[in-house]
Amino acid sequence: MFGRKVKIGVAFGGGGARGFCHLGAIKAFEEFGLKFDFVAGTSAGSIAGAFYSAGYTYKQMYDIIKNLKEKDIRKNIIPFTPSKIDGVGEIVTGWLGDINIEDLSTPFAAVAVDIKSTKEVCFAKGNLAKAVMGSCAVPGVFQPVVYNDMILCDGGLQNTIPADIPRYFGCDYVISVDVNKSRSYGTDSTKFIDVISCSIRILMKSNAVRGYVNSDLVIAPETKRFKSTKTDGMEEMIEEGYKATIDIMPQIMELFKKKRTNKIKNINKDIIFIR
Repeated sequence: MFGRKVKIGVAFGGGGARGFCHLGAIKAFEEFGLKFDFVAGTSAGSIAGAFYSAGYTYKQMYDIIKNLKEKDIRKNIIPFTPSKIDGVGEIVTGWLGDINIEDLSTPFAAVAVDIKSTKEVCFAKGNLAKAVMGSCAVPGVFQPVVYNDMILCDGGLQNTIPADIPRYFGCDYVISVDVNKSRSYGTDSTKFIDVISCSIRILMKSNAVRGYVNSDLVIAPETKRFKSTKTDGMEEMIEEGYKATIDIMPQIMELFKKKRTNKIKNINKDIIFIR
């Protein structure tokens, strides 16, 4: 191992429409000529990660999403019912083709959860569109994705910031992008829906801790003013992601100068790896 190049991974976290911030981070990475050895993504982060791993530039990704509408992603017209997630699959196959994960330029993994076994599933091979669709299938918003005898739902149920995945695949250091750092705000209301919503946010915060523990650096843009279910404010979200990345760019650049460690901090052993 002595003398080998340091391996750096990037983990794009979940957050619905707030995932537009990932494009801002990618824009900053490009400006500084940064290349990653492994890319992991959960939910919205799996979409960004798939295109990034395919070699798409910030400009190419921006040109795709600038005219994207909510109806392109969530296609049902019946209120309060989960939509099929075919729209996400169509975006992936329409631009990247009906390819496998192993066909991507940079090694990539998408994180989902199999609700049959209740286990986290890490897709590092197999059909790219299906893996991304499963990773994005937020319960109650999208219908689950049936794939290879699994019933897949949003990876954020167990691993919203998948920083441990690049470590599993041999990365020495991991930079994560958390587009939902406001997940933990509380409430002073005792109304049923407010209490339930706050309880869910508390659970999400506990989930995110795992990602922070396994990250050497976390890029955390300000996204509280944006809704995870609306595409409104796309340009502002991209700018927030860019600014948050530029703010810690000196620390990011330092990581690329460090020696190899191949350290593993806190890998969840109860994961189904498709590799």
